[in-house]
Amino acid sequence: MTIAPSPEAPRPETLPAVPELPAALRTRPTALLLDFGGVVLTTSKRPGGLDAMAEHVSATLARAGHQRSAAELLPVLRGGKKALKDWKNASSRLLAPTELDHRTIWREFYGSPLPAPEREVLAGSAGQLQETMTRTLTDHTVRPGVRELLDAARDLGVPVGIVSNAHSGRAHRAILAEHGLAGAFAVQVYSDEVGIRKPHPGMIELAARALGTTPERCWYVGDTFDRDVVAGRRAGTGAVILTRDHHTDRPPFPVAEQPDVVLEDPSGLVELLARSQPGAPGRPPVPPSSAAERPVSALLLDHGGVIAVSRPDDATRRAFAARLAAGLSAAGYPTATDEAAQVLERARAAHKGWKNAYDGGTTVPEIDATTFWVELVGPLLDHHGPAVRYWLRAEAHALMVDYARTKSTPTVRPGVRELLAEARDAGIPVAVVSNTVCGRAVRSELVEHGLDDLIGAHVYSDELGLRKPDPTTVRTALAALGVDGARAVFVGDKPHRDVAAARAAGVGTVVVVRGGATPDATLDALGADDPLRPDHLAAGMTDVVSLLRTHAATP
Repeated sequence: MTIAPSPEAPRPETLPAVPELPAALRTRPTALLLDFGGVVLTTSKRPGGLDAMAEHVSATLARAGHQRSAAELLPVLRGGKKALKDWKNASSRLLAPTELDHRTIWREFYGSPLPAPEREVLAGSAGQLQETMTRTLTDHTVRPGVRELLDAARDLGVPVGIVSNAHSGRAHRAILAEHGLAGAFAVQVYSDEVGIRKPHPGMIELAARALGTTPERCWYVGDTFDRDVVAGRRAGTGAVILTRDHHTDRPPFPVAEQPDVVLEDPSGLVELLARSQPGAPGRPPVPPSSAAERPVSALLLDHGGVIAVSRPDDATRRAFAARLAAGLSAAGYPTATDEAAQVLERARAAHKGWKNAYDGGTTVPEIDATTFWVELVGPLLDHHGPAVRYWLRAEAHALMVDYARTKSTPTVRPGVRELLAEARDAGIPVAVVSNTVCGRAVRSELVEHGLDDLIGAHVYSDELGLRKPDPTTVRTALAALGVDGARAVFVGDKPHRDVAAARAAGVGTVVVVRGGATPDATLDALGADDPLRPDHLAAGMTDVVSLLRTHAATP
């Protein structure tokens, strides 16, 4: 069995002996995840396929009373295909690309040159049209070795899944069934059905979880560098394998990530799987660095209530109300300062209710500036007429910075500077993880207080789109610092948000500091078995400094 190299790699002649195989391929995976096109099947253009599709679209439009010939539609479809190909290549550059829905594909890519009524007909039949497009334009042939591979995986007890970018998962499912392969796959993950596309690692993560395992214990097999190899590496799969096909050697841009092995076709996978040995899969451990050897991997801090405490300031609030009133008046919406102040007070109350409504969920969205000003403030100014909401939308981000800086007056807590200096001297990276209406305002405050140089990463909910207790906030900070959450220390002031988020993100040590937003009586009432009880209750930041020193000194 021969192995084909990646474009940058030297070409080995034969498969090395087992001891010389990459470590990732020596251990049998707990699941084998395969791309559809280029791995399980290869595609070829069907002669006259686009002409046939143009006839089909013409008939679809005619049923709605729109006469459009196939000859007219042929360049429309050809242009849509080209635009869609360019979009796919551009999406491969993104860290977490989302997938287009069928209506968007047919309204925006294929139908955009057509009149609005015709676009709507296509959008209404988009799912069926996309399935027909997939089945009409290309022929699908099972690649060499696929059936033998599926048999080998079955015999070894290794479940197999599909992970594929597809604009018609329904078509792919039908094609597999027609080739008698559908029953061999324990799960099929298609981008149009899950809303994300490779190289988003979430597709591999979903397939692995669906099969009761994790990406680290799986092998992932694809045919492209920019989508498959990158997705596999981002997901942390135990091994990434390429089977060479049409697009393997023509990535749209240079890709640094490399597979563990490149095969000419899937038949080589049969021997790789047979040679693998049961065990604890995963890539070989990374040699420990000084950071990996530290007992504390990172210090994560909330901002409000931890780095700084705030108190309402009527004077600054009224000053902002006056500026808001002046801006509205200058745009033709005469508003007095008292009216603006009342509007802002009611908007604050609505925002508080908005936050409370989402706190109980597992995915907790954050309000954005446009939503706050258009949907919360806008209705309170509707007596000016509908145009005022357009003004609020245009000015939303500038208004939010001003609003965030003036809704309360922050004061840096005693001991914060010492804590940050302690972390710096110990080589412990620091991140701020904060629920904010405006992360830009928080950054400017940190600059003004001379603290920004002591902070390595910033995660603000209005910029991320999610707020604590959603653990994504904390996970994002851990990812930014590239550290092990189990050895991180998180310091917050709200058990129901900070402790909940840190625990769900796998943070090893969670601290709540008194004097923030949570009354001492509420903190003291947390029982020993309460999941929101932190590992440590600190009287102030000096206690956190002592705690950090204790943890840093632990062997």
